[in-house]
Amino acid sequence: MTERKPRCGPLWIAYEYVAMVVGLGFLTLICLLWLPFAMILHPLLPRRWGQPFGRFFIMSAFRLYLAFLTLFCACRVDLSSLDNLRHEGPLIVVANHPSLLDAVLVLSRLPNAVCVMKAELMDNILFGAAARLARYIRNDAAFNLLFNAREELRRGAQLVIFPEGSRTKKFPVDPFLPTAAVIARRTGIPVQTLLITFSSPYLGKGWPLFGKPDLPLEISVRLGRLFPAQKDIVAFTAQLEEYFRRELAPSGASTATNAIAQ
Repeated sequence: MTERKPRCGPLWIAYEYVAMVVGLGFLTLICLLWLPFAMILHPLLPRRWGQPFGRFFIMSAFRLYLAFLTLFCACRVDLSSLDNLRHEGPLIVVANHPSLLDAVLVLSRLPNAVCVMKAELMDNILFGAAARLARYIRNDAAFNLLFNAREELRRGAQLVIFPEGSRTKKFPVDPFLPTAAVIARRTGIPVQTLLITFSSPYLGKGWPLFGKPDLPLEISVRLGRLFPAQKDIVAFTAQLEEYFRRELAPSGASTATNAIAQ
């Protein structure tokens, strides 16, 4: 188990609470400010205009949010590897899911990313309108999910999937759903893996929404292996899961994987 760093006195602890409130508040403010525009633009703009505009705004807003966390909330975020994917064309991007911030991290760097989202988030008043404007994909109807995913990939989008289905409960990863493997088989598009690590379990499964983080919070997303599409869905899903388990296994690094697993 990774040793937690010693607390740095009452002033630092107070700062951690303030940083948590300010950080979450700023993200909420961004969503609230964009909400009325997204609600109006979604039915008014045709897909060819609304979709790229919605995705560009989400990317820009999330990038602004992460810059805010870096400047004011003692977060150190390394997403430089993601920039290598910006011009790679259609990909199925598969990532582990240790935190509520994972989609924010990935979408902040990929201008033509389309996220497969939980249906309840698509219907959420705070996030739903922006997701619908960007034409993200609901996960509650298998046929529609596969059809929409194939169409987005055909248009050159990069499809973002968290195959655990929810934030990780038992680290390093929970059992994978076969969604990515099915889409890869149907489309022939390769699967690009992303490995997300946090220095603490902040905003992981079971973490209180207003529980303070241990700062500084170090976040990293690195490129993993690129897998070609395969015909055997069950075997491919197992191969992806085993790859993530091996790559994210505790190795003495100060990651959320180590911190929560113990």
